[in-house]
Amino acid sequence: MQDNASFICMDRFFYLIAATLVGIIRSMPLVLCFRVGEIVGLVVYTLLPHYRKLSRQNLRIAFGNTLSQRELGTLVRKNFQMLGANIICSVKIPAMSEEAIRALFTIENEEEWRHSIDRHDGRGTVVALSHFGNWELSAQIATFIKPRPAGAVYQALRNKALDNLVNKDRRTRGIATFDRKRDLSAAIALLREGGVLGILIDQHAGDAGIWIPFFNKLASTSPLAATLAQRTGSLLVQVTVRTVGCARWSLRIYPPTPTEGRGVAEIMYDLGTQLGEEIKRYPADWFWVHNRWKTPRPAFLLSRVKRGYYVPEKAQLQPFQLLVRSPNWLGDACMSAPAVCSLKEGRPDLHLTILTPEKLAPFWKTFSQVDEVIAIPAKSNPWQVACSLRQRNKKEHSSFFDAALLLPHSVRSALEVALAGVPRRIGRIGKNGVLRKMLLHQVIPNSFSSSAAGPLHQAEDCQAIAFWLGASAVKKEEQKKTATHHSAAPFRVGLCPGAEYGPAKRWPLERFREVMKQLRDIHWVLLGTAAEAPLGEKLLEGFSENVENKIGKTSLAELIAVIQSLDLLLTNDTGTMHLAALFNIPTVALFGSTDPSLTGPQGPGHRILRHQVECSPCFLRKCPIDFRCMHGISPEEVAQVLREQLAALSS
Repeated sequence: MQDNASFICMDRFFYLIAATLVGIIRSMPLVLCFRVGEIVGLVVYTLLPHYRKLSRQNLRIAFGNTLSQRELGTLVRKNFQMLGANIICSVKIPAMSEEAIRALFTIENEEEWRHSIDRHDGRGTVVALSHFGNWELSAQIATFIKPRPAGAVYQALRNKALDNLVNKDRRTRGIATFDRKRDLSAAIALLREGGVLGILIDQHAGDAGIWIPFFNKLASTSPLAATLAQRTGSLLVQVTVRTVGCARWSLRIYPPTPTEGRGVAEIMYDLGTQLGEEIKRYPADWFWVHNRWKTPRPAFLLSRVKRGYYVPEKAQLQPFQLLVRSPNWLGDACMSAPAVCSLKEGRPDLHLTILTPEKLAPFWKTFSQVDEVIAIPAKSNPWQVACSLRQRNKKEHSSFFDAALLLPHSVRSALEVALAGVPRRIGRIGKNGVLRKMLLHQVIPNSFSSSAAGPLHQAEDCQAIAFWLGASAVKKEEQKKTATHHSAAPFRVGLCPGAEYGPAKRWPLERFREVMKQLRDIHWVLLGTAAEAPLGEKLLEGFSENVENKIGKTSLAELIAVIQSLDLLLTNDTGTMHLAALFNIPTVALFGSTDPSLTGPQGPGHRILRHQVECSPCFLRKCPIDFRCMHGISPEEVAQVLREQLAALSS
């Protein structure tokens, strides 16, 4: 009750301030209102840098690099002046007589308008309005166009007293006002009576809109104007009111937009294109401080939006620039790759850039869904990474990144994109608490990492994040099945004896040697990093043929090619295991200190060998006791599973 009373008091306070200002403004001559409004606009321009920045961003979207920085700054300042002048004048004008108001503006194409009305006598007219010039004047002049019932659809204010203050003047002119959430049936009735109904079309429509190109960049657009025109058989006409001098305006009435037999999205695209051309001619008159190209939260991808999106064939879309910060480990990158690639299908304008440690750059370049890969050099700091992102923006693209998805949970990864100035940063807080959270705009819920059945596999967790961001679900049936081995040549079986994370993941080397001895009729390919080269030398002892040692001798790109040539892979829990699974090569994976339900190979044809012990999984780099989890796996067991896997490939 106390909270409600506080809200009521605040509402009354703001109403009294607004009513006082209205009284003061209406006591002044209109020309003075215009000049005072210009000054108010300059004050707002100076005091509100956030809106100044938003205006510059919107103008850059609309005009690209055709405006210099100086021209852009001048236009933003003039726009604030025009906004101030038109808003202050819109408060004064309703108190003027109809004769005085009619003297303030001229009407372009008035005869064409009246001819269209006469030819369609009895039909209603939907007037598509926009925040252009003195848009409030259009509500006042509706009665001058033709003596028919007139109304306007509006967004109600929470403060009822202020809402009534805003709409009172319209109603005194005989113009009905319809709350878009409650009164649409009454608005439809007005159109069916042959009335004129004004509807704003240039605001961000949120989840209720259709995503349509506006200045060739997708924006959520309300379909209301086209929908009501079609439903009632009314004409659909766009009207703009531009400023042509001090307290003087020009009303432009466009020819009716065809609606019969056309989709609503197509109609709204035509209206948006028409408005865009007018804005290009008189850019200082439009409402650039509105976030027209707002990035939705949380789902900025559009594959599942309620009304979908519309992109005509002729449209050349400005890209939605998404930066994905790759994990630092190969295995984690492999598990995230299907989800990352699904982001590309989330919206037709997506430009997908991967920011990755240099060692993983060849991996990400193998995916057709990835448009660009930015490598992080070894030993570079976050500031250097941020500078490279900014430099990339200056050299290659007219628009900077719209959003960044951070797959690592580190403070460093968040700092890289924060210093670069990416406006939407998305990630988990992780273990870094307050500092990491301060660097994010959109926090991924931890609930995605588990389900009723327990913790999710890491790959499934990444897919859940992509789905939360608006991507389509990754379809299980899209995973390819393992090919059958028909060649007379020996099977090529990869063997990965190391694990970069630490020795707790490594099955004893002598046991790998024992398996190789038991299966001498296959062609072994030893795989690993340069640091694991000694492991390869030890495994080669006693083998004169059918063993190919690639440990430390391949780049990542070459490793991918070698893996794709294999029939099977015997491996510890490694990045190479995930790489093989990603390219549909079956694996026999040995697990001890880690949990295959969280990081095991995904897809058909894999076999996991694990002997559950009381201390497993421990996720330690080194075993502090007797390594019983790995010692429980025998060479004979592994050899038998390999024989079964190879037999399945031969069938």
